Amino acid sequence: MTRQNYVFTSESVSEGHPDKVCDRISDAILDAFLAEDPYSRVACETFATTDRVVIGGEVNGPGAAIRRVEEIARDCVRDIGYEQEGFHWANMKVDSYLHAQSAHISQGVDKDGAGDQGIMFGHAVDETDALMPAPIHYAHAILRRLTEVRKSGAEPSLGPDAKSQLSLRYEGGKPVEVTSVVLSTQHSSENQTSEDIRAIVEPYIREVLPEGWLTGATEWWVNPTGCFVIGGPDGDAGLTGRKIIVDTYGGAAPHGGGAFSGKDPTKVDRSAAYAARYLAKNVVAAGLASKCTLQLSYAIGVAKPLSIYVNTYGTGAVAEEAIEAAVAQVMDLTPRGIREHLQLNRPIYQRTAAYGHFGRNPEADGGFSWERTDLSEALKAAI
Repeated sequence: MTRQNYVFTSESVSEGHPDKVCDRISDAILDAFLAEDPYSRVACETFATTDRVVIGGEVNGPGAAIRRVEEIARDCVRDIGYEQEGFHWANMKVDSYLHAQSAHISQGVDKDGAGDQGIMFGHAVDETDALMPAPIHYAHAILRRLTEVRKSGAEPSLGPDAKSQLSLRYEGGKPVEVTSVVLSTQHSSENQTSEDIRAIVEPYIREVLPEGWLTGATEWWVNPTGCFVIGGPDGDAGLTGRKIIVDTYGGAAPHGGGAFSGKDPTKVDRSAAYAARYLAKNVVAAGLASKCTLQLSYAIGVAKPLSIYVNTYGTGAVAEEAIEAAVAQVMDLTPRGIREHLQLNRPIYQRTAAYGHFGRNPEADGGFSWERTDLSEALKAAI
């Protein structure tokens, strides 16, 4: 039986975290290729350190996008807000080492097969409106709110680099209380103390969290090491793909191990993980379970998934085997089928690079299409 009473913790990082700077640049480059050619192939990695950004990887697409790589990187860093000594969008050196995609990889994808082998997981749970685990959902929400007030000018002393962490107490399987809040944020002055930063951020944290979750017993750890003026890639080097748990479910569900950012949708690391989330979310939205984890597996060059696995943790209204059969019936889970169903060959990825790939609202231009719940009726009918 699934545990009902426990404390669970998840963390998030802001768009100015060094790894997220790299994810943002990689996804912005991907979007530039897809905007010119929806069938571009991109596997773009970014590394960032003191006043330097290095970009490499395999691409197959329009030359115009390659020529814009340096401009794209500078635009990303400027929008995030880095204009500090040691990492400034105008002064940093940008090196690009993008090259043509391997013909040996292309041959399998060109036959509509998967771009690699691997396992991908999707997860959904009814403890939030977004059908996301509450700890990661609200850890993201805190940092999104602090980014909004930083960029609006309401809190000019906050810097781009920040991390949050929430520990939630569950009772009867539902989150009821925050046992601890951890928030570390870059700030502008060495004269600002941890108490000063808490006075700035606490009202926004209280605004974001559900009423009653913060209690007199909640522990607060705001900038617990003290001064945090030097941040971003100048303080700690960044790399694409190092925040895969932040990007997904905060540790509340399994992860197949593959990163998302910088990868075009022929890579099942990304597209099949999106499909798995889409299916798990629709299972919960359809009332077939209150909690669902779904696994897909693929082989390079092979179109159909090798396996489909569903776990509803004892919350299912129907047998898990019936859900497995239904998801295979209502959606074509070949790589091409996923791309077409979710319309993934579009420049919609830069916006995913911070605050999670899941639990977001579907957007009019097709962004976060995997968050729709338009398959729930078909699932119920198939069952």
